[in-house]
Amino acid sequence: NILSMFSFGPLTVSSAITDGIVPHVNARKDEFVQLYQRIPFGKWLYTPVEINYEASHGTDFARQYPWIPICTVIIYLASIYLGKKYMEKRERFDLRYKLAAWNMLLSVFSFIGAVRTVPDLLYRIATSASLDETMCTAAASSWGTGATGLWVQLFIFSKIPELVDTVFIVARKRPLLFLHWYHHVTVLLYCWHSYATEASQALYFVAMNYTVHAIMYGYYCLMALKLKPAWFPPVIITIAQISQMFVGVAVQIASMMKYFSGDSSCGVNGANVFWGSIMYGSYLALFVKFAVDRYMKKPEKKL
Repeated sequence: NILSMFSFGPLTVSSAITDGIVPHVNARKDEFVQLYQRIPFGKWLYTPVEINYEASHGTDFARQYPWIPICTVIIYLASIYLGKKYMEKRERFDLRYKLAAWNMLLSVFSFIGAVRTVPDLLYRIATSASLDETMCTAAASSWGTGATGLWVQLFIFSKIPELVDTVFIVARKRPLLFLHWYHHVTVLLYCWHSYATEASQALYFVAMNYTVHAIMYGYYCLMALKLKPAWFPPVIITIAQISQMFVGVAVQIASMMKYFSGDSSCGVNGANVFWGSIMYGSYLALFVKFAVDRYMKKPEKKL
């Protein structure tokens, strides 16, 4: 019976054992179930490296070295100032093909990350008893290791090389928006803290960001090559970014309410949701302002 292959139960250890599925065990002895174990032929969709990936070394690293993102941000901001000074009396660099290659690399990376994290998140939302469960279950015993855990880890640490975006702006003498560098700085700091504290609601942010970046960087690649598709209005990317921030705010507020309810079974970190709420709230306001300024305000007529 082909239907017997479909076992769309929740990704919980108790349910998996009931259905005859053997849970994985990570280095900390946490049992967890991966998405591939709940879908037909799922194991064929993942590499052995992904399935057997032990992510705890990455979280331990993030916890042991909190100074890395702080020092990186200081160097980043200093480099922006010094870089702009250096370029003041120099001709801009073209870098068109290098920029296109960089954006394509980030787009492909983000697309693969989205393919690996979005189905996991959607499956958990669809099969969990409540949305609270998707935000409260400890990362180590759910999505934090194995295949999804690998791509979450890559997402976290990719926030450092993503700062290269700004190098292209400064070297090409393009306007550097506050939104751009503020976003890079706060995302890096917040992601590192989320990973170090194993924030249980973090999969929402990873999956959304991968998805938006896959589209955004792909579009930027085409722009760099002067192949901007006429059928794809750039406002769609802005709408996607605003939607991402809106959901982010909602998840943070819901997580904060769960934290202050005193539910000890919820794995939310208080400091993480507090600063995360402020961060996502500021993003929402800034992206809405950006959209209004760019797409809704009429240009002033010159006298």
